[in-house]
Amino acid sequence: ENGFGGNNSKNSFNHDTIGSVGAWMYNYSLGIDRDENSPGFKHFILQPTPDPDGIMTHAEGYYDSMYGRIESSWRQENGKTVYRITVPANTSATLFLKAPDVNRISESGTAVKSAKGIRFLKSDNGKSLFELSAGNYSFEVQNQ
Repeated sequence: ENGFGGNNSKNSFNHDTIGSVGAWMYNYSLGIDRDENSPGFKHFILQPTPDPDGIMTHAEGYYDSMYGRIESSWRQENGKTVYRITVPANTSATLFLKAPDVNRISESGTAVKSAKGIRFLKSDNGKSLFELSAGNYSFEVQNQ
């Protein structure tokens, strides 16, 4: 006896655990989350969170919404964090990026405050908030 009431129960338990890890990756590490006020991911929240302990150096994934594929990834390298984001057509997103200063953030080599499709909202408690229109983005945050 394996303590799980038989093999089928054990497999079910393992499946639930994998699902929980997947939910953690989407909601925390990749930061893909729904906006409570916008059904079906028409508008959504992106809050990618690199591993504060530095054990994980990158993460990537996606969510297939009814409007298209939402993609989120990050990687840490050489004192910077690079985020790649895809906002599907006909949707928008609020993006939270951990950054010591909004002036340390660029998008595709351009200062983020003047980048196309991005509206800077505010900096608060070590994070910068942006409104993103549909498109593909590559953000770079200088951490040092």
